[in-house]
Amino acid sequence: MDDILKLKGIDKIYGDKVKTQVLFNVDLNFEKSSFNSIIGASGSGKSTLMNIMGTLDKPTNGDVIIGGTNTISLNRDEMAELRNETIGFIFQFHYLLPEFSVLENVLMPYRIKHGRVDKETMERAKYLIDMVELTKVKNNLSTDISGGQQQRAAIARALINNPDIILADEPTGNLDSETTDTVYKLLREINDEFKSTFIVITHDKKVAEKGDRIIEITDGKISTDIRKYVR
Repeated sequence: MDDILKLKGIDKIYGDKVKTQVLFNVDLNFEKSSFNSIIGASGSGKSTLMNIMGTLDKPTNGDVIIGGTNTISLNRDEMAELRNETIGFIFQFHYLLPEFSVLENVLMPYRIKHGRVDKETMERAKYLIDMVELTKVKNNLSTDISGGQQQRAAIARALINNPDIILADEPTGNLDSETTDTVYKLLREINDEFKSTFIVITHDKKVAEKGDRIIEITDGKISTDIRKYVR
């Protein structure tokens, strides 16, 4: 199966006078449509790795190749365009805009790039909202729904541009165990239907085990890489 994302020889060093190396020669490939978990303790480098995969940060050394494009060669505007079109983000905190409705929040990534929302995109937004079971509250302000509903709205928002890759950083970290199970069931359904590649960052082994592949990062290096299931 083709790889949608490749990391080659990734190092990350912070600081000029006092240097702190966070990632050491990381090599990883992610197949299209796969569902992956990256686990590691606090300070292991997993969030830095996610930021580099999502082009929110640049490595000190190495290459990040997304869909065959080496992002190291892109300028800031080209990087932003690739990110908007190719990657959806789900964070531990939903980051919904409080002055907008659920529907308006879901449409926001599309508006940022295209401005006006066409009929097809509006129908897609409504379909995604229905998929995450928020149809009854789609016109509510984002502050007028529960925490679990806010996270599901953030998932729908991440999907509006039909991204090839979904990066999720502790997506259920603020949720109770029952809601966590509901959200992960939803993520798997999305993975099956849309064939988006999922990369989930977590510190929770029970959550990590929901992935088909478990990558463990320790002190900035890949210490374990287990594939539970080959598609």
